[in-house]
Order: sequence, then C-alpha cells, then structure tokens
Amino acid sequence: MKTAVAPLAHEIPPAALNDVVAERNEIYIEKGTPMFMRTVLALFSGGFATFALLYCVQPMMPLLSREFSINAAQSSLILSVATGLLAIGLLITGPISDRIGRKPVMVAALFAAALCTMASAMMPSWQGVLVMRALVGLSLSGLAAVAMTYLSEEIHPQHIGLAMGLYIGGNAIGGMCGRLIVGVLIDFVSWHTAMLVIGGLALIAAAVFWKILPESRNFHARSLHPRSLLDGFTMHFRDAGLPLLFVEAFVLMGAFVTLFNYIGYRLLAEPYHMDQALVGLLSVVYLSGIYSSAKIGALADQLGRRKVLWVTIVVMLAGLALTMFTPLPVVIFGMLVFTFGFFGAHSVASSWIGRRATKAKGQATSLYLFSYYAGSSIAGTAGGMAWHLGGWNGIGLFISGLLVIALLVALKLAKLPPLENLKA
Repeated sequence: MKTAVAPLAHEIPPAALNDVVAERNEIYIEKGTPMFMRTVLALFSGGFATFALLYCVQPMMPLLSREFSINAAQSSLILSVATGLLAIGLLITGPISDRIGRKPVMVAALFAAALCTMASAMMPSWQGVLVMRALVGLSLSGLAAVAMTYLSEEIHPQHIGLAMGLYIGGNAIGGMCGRLIVGVLIDFVSWHTAMLVIGGLALIAAAVFWKILPESRNFHARSLHPRSLLDGFTMHFRDAGLPLLFVEAFVLMGAFVTLFNYIGYRLLAEPYHMDQALVGLLSVVYLSGIYSSAKIGALADQLGRRKVLWVTIVVMLAGLALTMFTPLPVVIFGMLVFTFGFFGAHSVASSWIGRRATKAKGQATSLYLFSYYAGSSIAGTAGGMAWHLGGWNGIGLFISGLLVIALLVALKLAKLPPLENLKA
C-alpha cells in the first residue's frame, strides 16, 4: 500500500492551504513578520557556521599535501571524514530531535562544532587533525539534520521555498567565507591560526543563533522506540518521490564538492601558477549561490519544483563545460555558473522533502542530508583518483557522469503525478 504524501505548495490554492492550517491548529510563521525575520536570520547564521566549518579546509588541501607529505586524495580526507561522520550522525540526531525538540539539538551542535574546530588547530599530527575533523562533522549533524525540519514545521507552507532558500544562502556565504578567509590567511599565517579564526567566528554565529531563534510552536514529540524509527524509515522509502530526492542529494553534492576540492590543484599548477591567496579569493563565486538559492527557491514556490529542478542541473552542466577551457576568465565564469546551478538545485530539492514527508519529518530530512553528505565524502575522495588518472579532464568526466544521473532523476521526479491535497 502506497504511503500518503503531501503535495507541493504550488499544487494547492492558497485558500485551501489556509483551511488545512486552521484544521491542524498550527501557528505558522508568516512572511513579513518580525518572527519570520528572526527565524531566517538565525537559520542563516546556522547555515553560515555549518558550511564555514566544513569547507574552510578546501583551500588548504595543497598546503597540507606538502606539510604532511600526502597526495591529493589523502589530503581530501580532511573534508571527507567530516562529511562522512556528519552523514552517519544525521541518522541519529534527526530522530533525537523528533523526541527532545529542534532548538536544543541545533544549539548544542553549533557550539560543539566550533570548539572542536579550535581544538583541531592544536593537533600536532595528521591523525589528530582527522580525529577532530570527524568530531566536527559529527557535531554539525545536529544542525544539518534539524534546520530544514524546523523550517518545514514553523514556516507557512506558502513561504517555505523562500525560507529554505535564505537558509541555503547562509550555507553559500559560510562556504564562501570559510574558503576565502582561510585561503587568504594561509599565505600570511599558519593553517593552525586560520582554523582558530574560523572557530572563533563560528562561536559568534552559534551565540546569535541561540539568542534569536524562536522556540518551536508546532513540534510534537515522537517516540524513539526502534519500531517507530523503522516504521518511519519504511514509510519514506515507500514514497514515490523521496527516494529519488535522496539520490539527487548524493550526486549533486558529490559533483559540487569534487569541483571545489580539486580546482585549487589545477590553478596552482601550470599554466596558471596562481598563489594560494588568489585561489582563495575565487571563493567569491559563492555569491552566485547566495542569490540563486533564495531566488530559485521562491521561483519554485510559484512555478513548481518539478518544473525548476531539472533546469538548475542543466545550468550546472553548462558551468562545468566552461571550466574545461583554458582561459582563466572562462574557467572562473564556469565556476560561477556551476555554483549558481548547484545552490538553486539544492534549494529546490531540500524544500521538496518538507512538502512530501507528512510524518517523521526529522527522519526524512536526515535521510536526505545523509545522502547529501555521503555524496560529499565518497565522491569528494573518489574524485581524487579521477584527478590523478586524468587531471582536470578526468575531473570533468567524473562530474559530468554524476550530473547526467542527477538530470535523469530530476526528469523522473517531474513526471510524478500531481498530489491531490495537503492531508492525503
């Protein structure tokens, strides 16, 4: 028997949405209210800290290769162990938040991740650094698993695409600033100092998050009994669309991380011979993701996710193609286009999860993000083999394969029959 699922907001007239909200006695946060601004600012700060802590290590990978005498694939472990443990942690922290609440889990996660980042700067060995990075990833699972669930529960369904886009915009700024700050700093100070700076900034973001995020009003505690968790897991995989969205998360994030993991190696070598600070400055391409996440998220609310998702993947393919050329301006423009498409696609796919999952939303979000960060960990390291075998041509072939899969999945999602009503 097929599990009932919730439709996209655009498939239901606004009046019908309001009637359903009234029937459920849920008090949603409306766009334009002070509480809406507090919510998106808090989640923006949380997204900023998450991506800054995770991806600040990307520009220092070539430096770590030299300092610890390791190759590119081994150096990528500093990111992959964090995202790998984050993916595993998602399967735990999502259900925990279904039991004890959203905000306490997210606040504890942010503070723990910031402190572990500062501790990683003090590790004398490569193994010690990797252990602390694993703890960073495990800690951040508490925010990553819960933030999208919080938004899907507290924000009015008509505005969820915009709110999710703004949250993902925080991810984009965090990823940009983490890479930019570290990429520039390590030309002047040690990587240890750079990590301490990023950890300090994350502590500030955690304090802002804790202070201004409203308490949940629509949260209902769910049992942590293993049978309850298994029932939720089974329900999500019976859905016609959720498993496809999990696959989408894996391949999209795998493609994105692979490009940014190894573009630094390309630009530091001939014919570019760029210095580390300039490579770090190229993180400004994340600005296109800040714009696209909110803009495309809002567009998906208007036109429908099934009509928008596949277009964003085509944009990523176009950006990847541009990076295959040699002129530096073309490569940089390709990175910008690729980033624009990725954050738009992630905004659409992640907001779709909250609309399809009617129960155990924390678990559904955890499964999506497990796939997302598993893609980062597995594909991000596997891309190192493509780099060693074929240089940037090998990377291009590897990423294009992932994006073709993403496009086929998006087209299949677009063919799903429309859902009838919010409660079905």
